[in-house]
Amino acid sequence: MSWLMFWRRKPKAAVAPAPAPSSDDMMGGRRFVAGVPYMLPKDLDETNRLDFQHHMLRSFMRGNYLAPIGKPRDILDVGCGTGRWAMELATQFPSANVIGVDIAPPPVSEQAAPGFSADNYTFVQGNVLERLPFADRSFDFVHQRYLIMGIPANRWPGVVAELMRVTRPGGWIELIETEPPYGAPALNQLADWGKLLVSKRGIDFAVASQIGPLLTAAGAADVTARPLTIPVGKPGGRLGAMMVVDYLSALTAVRGPLTKAGIASEAAYDAALAQARQELDQRSLPQNVYVAYGRKP
Repeated sequence: MSWLMFWRRKPKAAVAPAPAPSSDDMMGGRRFVAGVPYMLPKDLDETNRLDFQHHMLRSFMRGNYLAPIGKPRDILDVGCGTGRWAMELATQFPSANVIGVDIAPPPVSEQAAPGFSADNYTFVQGNVLERLPFADRSFDFVHQRYLIMGIPANRWPGVVAELMRVTRPGGWIELIETEPPYGAPALNQLADWGKLLVSKRGIDFAVASQIGPLLTAAGAADVTARPLTIPVGKPGGRLGAMMVVDYLSALTAVRGPLTKAGIASEAAYDAALAQARQELDQRSLPQNVYVAYGRKP
């Protein structure tokens, strides 16, 4: 299928992409998109972490989604990151048009997402905090996962309303969010530092538990909210060990912004990170994961 043929098949599902962010910031040797609240890097190391996280979450949830979506014709992944989730949905639903939207395309190399593509998947640049570059009622299934570190608390009602706008009547919206685990001294300290860092951009991890009510307030019907618990720590088995890799990688990724903000010195942060690694070798802690989905009437 040619690109032109694919694009013409969905005139209502994509319009001109949003302009690229103006520049990037370098902090702690990592690249961050400037001018947006998002607190994690946008570089190849983060691409690899997100792909790893995707496989872990798919194993944990025993699938890529929980909503009863049937056979959607048009699927949107908001904050698609590496595009891995969207490409897997494109493979699962080969007759559907699948679009991933993010503030910037993922860095790519021969090692990133090797040999994995789908003709019915397209990346479109856009920012859900501004306005998604799609017409009203374009998608049967809209998915958004782990954007808690990119959306200020007071913007969440508008974001969910925007997801509702691009969903067709009868279509489904699914949200998945999480919050830091607590239960050990160094991990508690790192989580507290992280909360202080994101609060400087208006972000509040407490919103994660409210995604169900947010869908209801936006007018969604048949809303289901499912709080889940995922183990973090090597005693938690294979999944717990995978979570250790993912979580410590994410903590390492925010070291630059956090120390630059003066919240902790580099030495103090590195010491806490080393102690946290030891804590997770010895115990498994629960991390809350919230899943909510609802139908547009």
